[in-house]
Parts: sequence; C-alpha cells; structure tokens
Amino acid sequence: MRSRFPFQTSSLRPSEDESASPERGRIYIVSQLNREVRQILESEYPSLWLEAEISNFKNHSSGHMYFSLKDAQSQISAVFFSRHNQSVKFALKDGLEVIVFGRVSVYEPRGQYQFYVERIEPKGVGALQLAFSQLKEKLEKEGLFLPEHKKEIPKYPNRIGIVTSPTGAAIRDMLNVINRRFCGTCVLIYPVRVQGEGAAKEIVRAISDLNQYQDIDVLIVGRGGGSLEDLWAFNEEILARAVFASRIPVISAVGHEIDWTICDLVADLRAPTPSAAAELVVQNSADLLAGIEALRRRLFVSIRNLMASLSENLKTLCGSYAFKQPMVLVQNFEQRLDELVRQLQNYSRSVLAAKKQEFQSHARRLEALSPLAILRRGYSLTRDEKRRLVTDVRKVKPDDVIETKLANGSLLSKVIKIQAGSPEIGA
Repeated sequence: MRSRFPFQTSSLRPSEDESASPERGRIYIVSQLNREVRQILESEYPSLWLEAEISNFKNHSSGHMYFSLKDAQSQISAVFFSRHNQSVKFALKDGLEVIVFGRVSVYEPRGQYQFYVERIEPKGVGALQLAFSQLKEKLEKEGLFLPEHKKEIPKYPNRIGIVTSPTGAAIRDMLNVINRRFCGTCVLIYPVRVQGEGAAKEIVRAISDLNQYQDIDVLIVGRGGGSLEDLWAFNEEILARAVFASRIPVISAVGHEIDWTICDLVADLRAPTPSAAAELVVQNSADLLAGIEALRRRLFVSIRNLMASLSENLKTLCGSYAFKQPMVLVQNFEQRLDELVRQLQNYSRSVLAAKKQEFQSHARRLEALSPLAILRRGYSLTRDEKRRLVTDVRKVKPDDVIETKLANGSLLSKVIKIQAGSPEIGA
C-alpha cells in the first residue's frame, strides 16, 4: 500500500540522528501519519454503500448529525453534514436500520477513523414511506386527527376558495363540476405550486392569506394524482399544521381515491378526488329546484286541505242554532243576566241585614259598657282643677274647686270639708 503513495522527503521532518541510525528508517510526526492514512482510505474507499444500524445519534445545533453505524460485531463513527442531510424526509434515531452511501476518511485532528455520509435510506422501506409513517404517528399522538376537531362543511357556501395549481387538470375538473352543478357560484382561486421544493410553503401561505377573508365559507386544497414523490408537499408537517389551524373549513382533495396524505387526515373533510370535492361542496341546482318544487306541492296540498277543513267547520257553525236564530240566543242571555242581577240583589240585602243585626248587637254591648250609661243610673265623675279624675278624698283639700260630671251636665263645687271613711251606698 505504501508503494502506491510515495512520500516526498521534503515534507518529512527527520530526527537529528537519522543519519546516525539508518536502521530506524523514516520517522513520522502524528499529523503526517494521519494525513497519509486519510489519503490511503480516501483512495481505497472513495465511495461505497454501507448497511448498518444507527446508534448514539446526536443532532448538533449546527445542523450536522453525528452517530455510530454498527452491526453485530463492529461499529464505525459517522458524520452527516447539514449540506447533505437537508433533503432527508424521515427522522434519524437510534435503532433505525439504514443503508448509507458515502466515503471513509480520517478526522485528522483526532486521528478518528469515520464514515462521511452523503445519502441515507431506510432499510426495507422507502424513505418517503417511513417519513409518512413517522409524521402520521407524531400528529396522531398530538390529536390533530380527532373527529372533535373537524369543522362542519357549510351546505350552501356563498364563496369557495381553491388552493391548487392554475395549470393542472384538477382546477379545470373542479370548475367544470361547479359550473355544471350550480352555475354562478363564486370561486376564488389562489394559484400555487403543488409539487417540488417549496410547494408546501406556498400552500401554507395561500391558506393563511385566504383566512384573512371574512366571506370565504370553505377551502378546497388539492391537486391531481401522482407518485408519492409528486404528492409529498401534502405530507409536510407545516402544511398539516396550517390546515389544522385554519379558521375556514378545509376539504382535502389530493390525488386519486387510493391516495392518502397527511393533509387528508388533518382536513375537516377528505374528498377522494378534486372533482369529488367540488361535488361535495356545491349542491346540484337541479336537485335543489326539484326539492323546492316538491316542497311547493306539499305546501299547496296542505293549504288546500286546511281550507277544506275550515270551510267544513264554517258550514257546521252556520247550521247551528245560534246562527239560525241569533236574537233568541241574545234574549236568553239577557234573561239569564236578569236572573243573576236578582240573585245578586237578594244576596246583597241578606248580607246587609245580617251585618246590620250584627252591628246593632255590638252597639248594644258597647252602650252597656259606656261610662255615660253608668252616669244615667245616678253615678257621677269628679275631676279636680287640672281635669284629673278624683278617686281618693286625699287627692283634694278644702277650698279646691271640683267639677262633678252627671248624665245631663256638670256641677262646679268648692270643697268645704273633707270627711274620710267608707261611703255608705244609699245613705
């Protein structure tokens, strides 16, 4: 091997005693050895495919990826620079079996033998299919596919927003269906790329811009059929989150009926094709007119039956006794009114008589308890000069003026003498 890579003596730094000890041969410094080993490895293994399992995976903030590639017996350090790993659709992680393409070399500062990865593919399954499965599992765990997050699609939208390519067959199919089913429907088209690098970002921007309009009732996001690579923009995480966050209900119409994308799973409604999306969102005018005509007939029949029923009731009423001899009915009511008035008068007199008798009874009882009645029986009331009732002889003194109240008047007297003791009734 060394004969294939002769070294320039000028690049070597021989020791001072090289001429004195020729049996040692040429003496290297470490950097020279690492450089020559790197050159040999890069010459012998300029590019190769390697099958291995990833372990010790680390994603550096610089964007470079560092990991080990191992099998049952051995392992080799590997580095995947950001300039090469940007196009990888699936997530690298420990335990993932892969097939990598790259070159073998040496990191000279550490003398570390390692594999420089330029391409990577999952073993046994396509890279895009693995990326699809990984993103689906991630978003499903976050709940983005749950039915309770699905918004209702309006049955009769006034304005429809369509996000798709302006030159593809999908937009022509959707417009044809819309015009055929309900000519004159307002459609706002936001042209975007639907495949290739940057397509997902354009679709996300379109959804965001259309959400600024207050009068758009529903969005259709989609494109015609194609391979998994062609449809990949609709499997990007940024698009899935934009659809989920949309204020306006979103119908996903991507590819053919057998094609499923992440956008289909997140959208409020999935249509198998763009044409089917147009049929789902726009009602058929012929069907609507037929429905209106059926309702008109039902309303006419209902009104006719109601009028017939009311006419029959009117005939019955017209044939009744009241309509045949209305004055007799009025006279009967007048006579009944007179009877009620007489009953009320009799009842009033009876109540008044009873109340009068009750009042007289209470008046007699009050009269019996009246002080004036007592006075009429020969008793009197005596008051002093301050109009206070005299009930004790000790309350007055000689020469006091007192008033004696009798039944028919009063007497003013002057006290001459006070005589104490118990009075004799009838004395």
